[in-house]
Amino acid sequence: MDEGDTGRRRRYCRRSCRQRAYEQRQSLRVRELPEGTVVLSEAESTDLMDRMFQLRCACEDLRTAILEGEDATELARMSGDLVDAARRAERLR
Repeated sequence: MDEGDTGRRRRYCRRSCRQRAYEQRQSLRVRELPEGTVVLSEAESTDLMDRMFQLRCACEDLRTAILEGEDATELARMSGDLVDAARRAERLR
């Protein structure tokens, strides 16, 4: 939050994220699933698993590069790749 901001921190990054959360809660009520349940299609689940695998590979690559004494420029590039993979992995839709 900036210094001039008051009130509670935003729970959602965008209105579209807030809308997706609302739709998810409504969907769960209709299906009588427990609150907190996340429902993903098979394609969404596969995509999420692929992104998590890419994240793990980026972590392993960076670890190997550090152990093998890669130069700072290459480590910086690889850490950027790791951050990018983490950002992709955190998206659900």
